[in-house]
Amino acid sequence: MEHFQILFNLNHLETLYCVVDIETTGNRMSGNRMTEICIVRMKGSEILDKYTTLIDPEVLIPDYITTLTGIDNELVASAPVFADVAEEILEFTRDCVFVAHNVNFDYNVLRNEFKRLNHDFKRKKVCTVRLSRELIPDERSYSLGKLCDSIGIPLNNRHRAEGDTDATVILFQKLLAIDEDGAIFSKFVKGAFKEGTFPPHLDRSQFDKLPDAPGVYIFKDRAQKVIYVGKAISLRKRVLSHFYSKTSKSYLMCQEIHHIEHIETGNELVALLQESDLIKKYYPKFNVVQKKPKPAYQILHYKNQLGVIQFAVGLVKSYDYSVVTHYNRAHAVEQLEQLCADFNLCPRYCSFKTQEDCTSHYKLKSCKGICKKEELVSLYNLRANQAIESLHNQNPNYLIKQPGRTHEESCFILVRDGEYQGYGYIDNHTAIANLSDCEDYIDRKAANFHTNQIIRAYLKKYGEQNVIHEEMNLTA
Repeated sequence: MEHFQILFNLNHLETLYCVVDIETTGNRMSGNRMTEICIVRMKGSEILDKYTTLIDPEVLIPDYITTLTGIDNELVASAPVFADVAEEILEFTRDCVFVAHNVNFDYNVLRNEFKRLNHDFKRKKVCTVRLSRELIPDERSYSLGKLCDSIGIPLNNRHRAEGDTDATVILFQKLLAIDEDGAIFSKFVKGAFKEGTFPPHLDRSQFDKLPDAPGVYIFKDRAQKVIYVGKAISLRKRVLSHFYSKTSKSYLMCQEIHHIEHIETGNELVALLQESDLIKKYYPKFNVVQKKPKPAYQILHYKNQLGVIQFAVGLVKSYDYSVVTHYNRAHAVEQLEQLCADFNLCPRYCSFKTQEDCTSHYKLKSCKGICKKEELVSLYNLRANQAIESLHNQNPNYLIKQPGRTHEESCFILVRDGEYQGYGYIDNHTAIANLSDCEDYIDRKAANFHTNQIIRAYLKKYGEQNVIHEEMNLTA
């Protein structure tokens, strides 16, 4: 590889390039078909040949694409299909470095067309967006149209393959002239360097600021709108994995990334919780999971018209007298059934469907006769209150201690009555004796299905490790 780099530095003006622009049926990578291609073959900055053709995509061209490019179904009706021109394109680009403005789009469209013919199309590639950022810094925009306008390159017949290719060729020649010794070109072309996979609109310096530490990363578009939120054990490595991904979703997302922000958390657990909170807050377009709200259920209690304490499973906030929250209705019902059996409660007064009395319940047969008025309400309510107390005891107060963002601090996740309350960071020199002392340091967060699942999964994996209960001494 070092040999290639040295060779390229000396001979980058002798290297064969093919400058390419492709028009398609749409912006999606999956199912996107070519309608037109133009290729200019070059040796260094010298133009050797040009190839251009319309292509029948074998699918209907959407109206918005016709409006943008002027290419409609009638225009391509007599054009060749890709299979008819594949061999010509293969030969025209052979031994060339593949060059395009936002190269991944054109390259992947062409690769996908060849894949449909069971051929693996591979070329070294260079992106003129990335090169321009490096060699022509501080431009307001690096889109082809605005960049050409800014530096005085004529761009005729915009959004047609030949017009865009001709402008890209002039831009490429300027870039070759700026990088006389080929140092920048070698960095972009050598096989081990994947700069070309970076989002074309992202300033590399923003990525360089990412630490190799746990946290949350936020992708934003041109208007600073959040389009994706993710968590990472290593922010730098995880973000880079998006840029290397070949999936359609990752490609489309990378085309919209203009800014990256990050929040260091010091540990993976808080990164997961923070990710969930930010997804709920921003509802990013490229996040699929965690966006759909999931209902929460409560085991609740109230006195009915007969003065009997009645239990039921209901949606969160539907009643004031909730006892415990579940994010799965079946789990709530199962716990209420167990409660009914343990305290000899009446299935009818636990809201399980029965006839006039509770004897028809298929499973619970422990009622002492309250539904037949064979037991005093006061005695029944005594057991019902004991059941309520047992539920409260099942919802402990505790902290989960985690590493902080530096060696001088610790992180705590607070859970009260079985519900996630938030997290905070405390200096290791701060005296903390109990859970209440941590309250002032906690950044309050709303509990939901996903935060519940995150904490449950952590406790299932690590058990009582790092868990501090209310009765324990935090300074121990």
